[in-house]
Amino acid sequence: MKTLVKSALLAGLGLAAMLGGAQAQTKLKWAHVYEASEPFHTESVWAAGEFAKRTNNKYQIEVFPASQLGKETDLNQGLTLGSIDIIISGSSFAARAYPPIGVTYYPYTFRSPEHLIAYTKSDIYKELTAGYREKSGHTITATTYYGTRHTTSNKPLKSCADMKGLKIRVPDVPAYLAMPRACGANTSPIAFAEVYLALQNGTVEAQENPLTTIEAKKFYEVQKHIVLTGHIVDHLNTVVAKGTWDKFTPEERKIFTEVSQEASVRATKIIQANEAKLVGFFKEKGLSVTEVSRAEFLDAVSKNVTFEQFGYRKADWEKIQAVK
Repeated sequence: MKTLVKSALLAGLGLAAMLGGAQAQTKLKWAHVYEASEPFHTESVWAAGEFAKRTNNKYQIEVFPASQLGKETDLNQGLTLGSIDIIISGSSFAARAYPPIGVTYYPYTFRSPEHLIAYTKSDIYKELTAGYREKSGHTITATTYYGTRHTTSNKPLKSCADMKGLKIRVPDVPAYLAMPRACGANTSPIAFAEVYLALQNGTVEAQENPLTTIEAKKFYEVQKHIVLTGHIVDHLNTVVAKGTWDKFTPEERKIFTEVSQEASVRATKIIQANEAKLVGFFKEKGLSVTEVSRAEFLDAVSKNVTFEQFGYRKADWEKIQAVK
């Protein structure tokens, strides 16, 4: 009798353990450097919820905004160390592992946000992201439009030649530096947090960023002119760590790719809508808004900046140009 009771008890404990295991969630960390109010965060939170829903709550993803888990360099290192599962990061960081993918930052690679979106559905996108996965081990599942980079200045600029000698703040990213330097500007890599003050006190007289950033950081308060150079259609990648991706089943990989791409489309639409309102906003603030010849700037870049100096391949750039 005691043996039967003991067997029943053990069986019950085994069943409870099985049920407990089935209900246990796997917790994942998703991190980025953007503010909680920005679409890169709000839509990532949406994607995290959708992934949980579509995997019957097997996974619980917490999204950490505003550099809570470190700066962008730290987040990329976290993928390799296994301390972070998913990040949102620029292609300049992906290019550190696999330089060819950085060709998307070469000035005037994309004609518009629509061209960028078409690229994310193309064979060349598959080729470049596969190359990154092979070199880094990590997987890019989606790419989101960040904004088109334009120039602000305290003197009017109508051409590439007008930028000669211009003191301009540019992030210390080789591809970002390409257009200003090709036009003869003097670039300065001032820390982002110090840009407003540097513009205000004349340390630099110009900077470049998407319109949404120009508005959010109030650069329009210390600048007189906005020049629609549109030199880089900037973008961010959603990247899953190798260790995390390897744990996903094929079906889970498919689901995460789908939700991250859906989140990308949602965020992209929000950014585009915000940008569309800002030209009028800046004009109301008394700034001049000037359109320039894209062809003229591209010509200057082509003559002064090679693909090879960055580790890019011109053939990849040409394939992207052919995407419709």
